[in-house]
Parts: sequence; C-alpha cells; structure tokens
Amino acid sequence: RIPDPTTEGDFCRRFETPQQVELLMEAINEARLNVWQKQPKKFFDEAVIDADGTIAETDGECKQGMDIAYNGKWGYHPLVVSLANTAEPLYLSNRSGNRPSSEGAADYLDRAVTLCRRAGFKKVRLRGDTDFTQTEHLDRWDADGVKFVFGIPAMANLIKIAESLENKAFSPLHRPAKYELKTEPRERPENVKQRIVRERQYKNIRLEGEEVAEFEYCPTKCKTSYRLIVLKKNLSVERGEQRLFDDIRWFFYLTNDRKKTAAEIIRDANCRCNQENLIAQLKGGVKSMTMPVDTLTSNWAYMVMSSLAWTLKAWAALLLPEEGRWVKKHREEKRTLLRMEFSTFLQAFVQMPAAIIRTGRKIVYRLLSWNPWQPVFFRLLDQLRHPLRC
Repeated sequence: RIPDPTTEGDFCRRFETPQQVELLMEAINEARLNVWQKQPKKFFDEAVIDADGTIAETDGECKQGMDIAYNGKWGYHPLVVSLANTAEPLYLSNRSGNRPSSEGAADYLDRAVTLCRRAGFKKVRLRGDTDFTQTEHLDRWDADGVKFVFGIPAMANLIKIAESLENKAFSPLHRPAKYELKTEPRERPENVKQRIVRERQYKNIRLEGEEVAEFEYCPTKCKTSYRLIVLKKNLSVERGEQRLFDDIRWFFYLTNDRKKTAAEIIRDANCRCNQENLIAQLKGGVKSMTMPVDTLTSNWAYMVMSSLAWTLKAWAALLLPEEGRWVKKHREEKRTLLRMEFSTFLQAFVQMPAAIIRTGRKIVYRLLSWNPWQPVFFRLLDQLRHPLRC
C-alpha cells in the first residue's frame, strides 16, 4: 500500500536526530552484505568507492536547513558515497545548501571502507574530484592500505612545476575507443553544429592533443609524497576559419597507486564521472532528492528510504544466477539489469499487467502481456524463492 502524503510526511518527521537516519542506513547495509555474499569470488577483487556532492533545489521557503548554494539556488547539498562496481548508494548525507562538497565525506568514506572489508573485498580504492582530496586524511588511508585517486586543483605552484618539466617527460595520451566496432565502418555524417559555429564566426575551442607526465608531490598536510599525474591539454582557440592562438589547460590527479601507468590513472579518474548517472537516477528515477518534508533530518530520512528502490533494483540484478549452459548470456543480462535506468526497470519488472485468479487451492498470476525481460524475471523469481542466509 502507498501511504497518504500527509502520513508519509508525518513518518519522516519522526526521524528527529541524524543518528536515527544513520542507524537506518546501517540496517540497509547489513542486508546488503547478505546480497554481496552471493556473488562469485571475482566480485571481491577490488571495491571502488566514489564520493560526490549534488545540489537538491527546492521551491519551499520554510524548510529548515535550506540555504543558498554556490550556484545561487536554494536547497540542500546531499553527499553521495557509492560503490562504483554495482552503482549502489552506500551512504547518503543531507546537508545545508551552502556547505562545502567535502564536509563529512572522510567519515562516510571510512565507513564505506569498513563495510567493504567486512564483505570480503581484497582491495579498496577511493575516488573523488578536487573537492574530496582532503589531504589531512591521505597519510592515514595510505598507511591503512587503501588506494586512492583524487583530483587536485590546478594551483599556481603545480602549474609552475609542470611547466618546468622537460619535453621528454611528457608522452602522448591515447584514449581507447569506447566500444569495439562489430560491423563495417560507415561514413561519418556532417557535423552540423561545427559547420554553424564556423559559418557564424563563433569562438571555438578545439582539442589538438593530450600529453601526460608525472612527478612526486607531498601536499602541505601530508608527510608522505605521492604520485601526481599531470594531464596537459593542448587547445587551439579559433573564430571561423582563423586560428587565433594556442592555449594549454592543466589537470592534476593525486594517487598512491604505484603499479598503474599514468594513462590508466587518468582513465580511472575519468570513470568516476559515471557516478553522475547514479545521482541522476536518484534525482529523476526514484525521486529521492525532491526534499518534500519540512526539516533537514526528515528530508534526509526520505532520501534514504526512497533510494532503497534503486538499491532493490541493484540487488535484483546481483541475485540473478550465472550458471548452466547459458552462463555468458546470463552474465550479460545481469550486467544490463545492473546498469538499467529505473524507468525501464519499472516497465520491464514492476508494471506488468496481470490477472489474479483464485482457485480452490492456489492463486494464479496470469501475465497479460509479454516483454523481452520476462525470462529474466522468472529466473529472478525462482532465485528469490530460496531465503537468504546470513
């Protein structure tokens, strides 16, 4: 049953302290451990934990805890700590709109590391953008055996060091194709946008190439030096057919991973952007960040409870068996379901028309339509008949 909005709001307001919401998240994570224990051994090779903040705008005027964010919008500033392997939100924290992105992130990252180690992950890696570098915690994470890849702001001293590097210290960065072409290559269509920009003499910035280098760097609040990966983007600024001047933009990534190449570190850092897709699903898919209640803590509770819908979708994918003759096909179905948008999941697995027929000894659910995901649905149904054991 779906509760009345007033009943729903009254229930959320019963969460009066942050500790109550945190207990709710820990209870969900205890169930999460049971699902993870059903996964194959390869699943536990490495846990990749991402952290990011996002602005949850609200039109309300009397909501406790709301404030003006950095972009001038009123609302809250939730923190999302997620497992990149499965796109599961491990911890959510609601904060006032004017709070910095990294506030409280170190504590939740520590909790996520502990959770993943309890599950049996052999290695743990943290990722975040420049707001989450938090140099005061890097030595502690490094001593604890936690790997990390964080963006670091392009500060003047770092740019000066990068510019002083010899040309031979840089090597071209070759980015692999996003997918393998399985058919014959086709002729690319005309780039209409690029033609219009050129014809109307708009200013255009074109990427000419990328180069990568690295050097040792010890942040001010650290006692240990780490690898600082330098990404140099060579740009040309054009207007129409004329090339105005060349430009260079610098990007820096700090890591304690000594085994991966600099190019692999950059690709790993770029993969963190996939967390934006998770945040988009939490906002637009399960509507976790609509902030419908009147206090910061009650909206936090609503955010955690509604995000459970996305978590259940991930668990449904993780519980699909990968056995038997069609193991390769089943593994691909599991991967697709794990990455599926929530609206597609609703249409394929939840909003299925059915006739409920009561007979003398049983109840029959007769599906009235077909969709390509029904074989997966029935395999999942068979799997859920077996109770999860701790």
